[in-house]
Amino acid sequence: MKKTMAFFQNPSKGLALALILILVGSFFANVFNTSFYQVDVKRISFETEKGTLSGLLYMPDGASADDPRPTIVTTHGYLNSAEMQDAPAIEMSKRGFVVLALDMYDHGHSMTKLDTENAAAFFSFWPTALNDAVQYIYDQDYVKKDEAGNGLIAVSGHSMGGFSTTMAMVMDEQGFAQTGIRKIHAGLTVGADFLWTSYLEVTGDVAGAAIGPRISGKIAAHYDEFFFDMAAAAESKTVVQKDYLKQAEGLAFLGNPENPVPGEFYSLENGGLRVIYTPNETHPWNHFSKETTGNQIDFYQKAFEGKLSENQTNVDADSQTWFFKELFELVAMIGFFMLFVPLAAILVQKVKWLQTEQQNATSTVRKMHPAFLTLIVIISAGFPAYFYPTLMGKIPEKLLWLQRGAEVFIVLSAVALISSFVIGQFKTKSNTIISALALIFAIFGRVLMNQSAEFFKSSSYFNAPTINQFGFWAVSSAVFAVLFMAVIHFITSSKDQTVTLDMYGLTKKPMDILKGFCLAVILLVSGIVILFVVDALFKTDFRFWTFAVKTFNAKHMISALGYMPIFFLFYLVNGIAIHKTTLGLKFGKSIAVLMNVGGLILFLALQYGMLFATGTGIDPTQSLTSIILIGMVPVLLIAALFTKMLTEKTGNIYTSVFFNTMLMTLISVANTVVYSKLV
Repeated sequence: MKKTMAFFQNPSKGLALALILILVGSFFANVFNTSFYQVDVKRISFETEKGTLSGLLYMPDGASADDPRPTIVTTHGYLNSAEMQDAPAIEMSKRGFVVLALDMYDHGHSMTKLDTENAAAFFSFWPTALNDAVQYIYDQDYVKKDEAGNGLIAVSGHSMGGFSTTMAMVMDEQGFAQTGIRKIHAGLTVGADFLWTSYLEVTGDVAGAAIGPRISGKIAAHYDEFFFDMAAAAESKTVVQKDYLKQAEGLAFLGNPENPVPGEFYSLENGGLRVIYTPNETHPWNHFSKETTGNQIDFYQKAFEGKLSENQTNVDADSQTWFFKELFELVAMIGFFMLFVPLAAILVQKVKWLQTEQQNATSTVRKMHPAFLTLIVIISAGFPAYFYPTLMGKIPEKLLWLQRGAEVFIVLSAVALISSFVIGQFKTKSNTIISALALIFAIFGRVLMNQSAEFFKSSSYFNAPTINQFGFWAVSSAVFAVLFMAVIHFITSSKDQTVTLDMYGLTKKPMDILKGFCLAVILLVSGIVILFVVDALFKTDFRFWTFAVKTFNAKHMISALGYMPIFFLFYLVNGIAIHKTTLGLKFGKSIAVLMNVGGLILFLALQYGMLFATGTGIDPTQSLTSIILIGMVPVLLIAALFTKMLTEKTGNIYTSVFFNTMLMTLISVANTVVYSKLV
């Protein structure tokens, strides 16, 4: 054990191990992504009337104009990107299908060129994205057509991609009325019913008629957080167990058979085939499921039965290898995040200019009673988790509680500030400063809660809707964290104790702050270079399930820069809280992690534990916010570790604050929708 610890404490060896994990993980992820080099994977882009669509094209060996193949165009859901479709892309390309995993407009590397008003933004990308991609892919000579010129193309998508799938088939049928050619042969939606397409007047009945003789299916998970229960949707309480085969809409989709069976194909009078699969999964679980992937394989094999190339391989649906790609990308991701601390240590050792005077400073801090420390950790972890739904959804009646709390703090901090001038034993510089800060943050908190609708409104500046939600939660959490730390100060400080900045991981020397910023920039640039090199060499990135570090373009960088001041406040306060609470503690890193994500993990455990145990989540109204939280937890967990470990290397929290702000904001923005033409 001592040798192992010594190895990890050696920066050069730690850096070498991180690079090895990145290289080995990325290499083998590429091996499985290309099905042992039987499939060529490349990023493509093409122009449309609405903008530029991008995607990953999986081209199996032999597919060409001389041997055209049935083709699948598959796309992701809201806030994701093409890489989330790696399971069906790998499995179907391995079976000889051409697969285009598509980035929707304003997701991933795709962009729209049409101006969009905020109210219509959600309907600006998915209604036409798959249809536009079909127009492109149909014209490629490696795509198989039948004797009449009809395309042997299947469209598919998860969640919002499922809406786009429905719309693509409807638009294709409209095109058939004019040209006599159906470019789409089959369509499979995953995690999507007709709720959102109905706003475009494409209800289940309209879609059913338009799909016509095509082969069509739905994967409708029993624990999907959004869809497949119309009564639950009407009450906005959708985090419940459901059975789409018992819903009128689901039955109508199948042609109203008696006692329908999941996974069984039903023939319709118009010649179409319909099927519904019902795995015991949640909405995001669909991406990471052998059962759902097997359902997709089963559907495509049935849809293209008798229409395959003689050179295609018939592989059993249970023979799946996509998970190994995910596993090795996880290995590479671990290496990626391991990279920065040893690199920082080496830079600080070798580059004299980056060294700060505080590196050798020691802080004298009174140890807190274990019970009091436990209480601090519980409140630190519990507050942002308990109010997570309130802040993410800006729920007015619950924000009122926080507004009243801020008003109480305004009074208390004002009294404390006045007392620091007039009461003898209370007259200390630190009491005056902390009282003043508490008063400022309490006033800001009161305004923030009272005028929540005016903060982080989607605009050309704040153009990533989910980052707006995350930003409001982060700033609100930071405000109340400052107030909480002020209370702790007055409880724990004594008259004879000298309160210094280094107790909070801070410094008043501008050069030390500048050095921390420069070191953070060097670390960020190093990580970005490695990310793009991996993408160029292997066409993979660093991901596991819903959490990913992926390549980005200029629109993401510009958007991230706009959000960084917001998250700087959060990570600054977060860094101070972690440093002050855990300084000198044996299990400081574990406590830091508990402070950042302990409560949030408990919320997820209760939400999904209750959902699977009773059929209803602990808060059935929290659908999207629960799913977003799954991706937020690793961000905050890693940020907590960086705060502790980078502070140990540099002597103050500034490097970790700047680095967490830049890296985590960029990761978050790159993995969500960014409206490039929002006005």
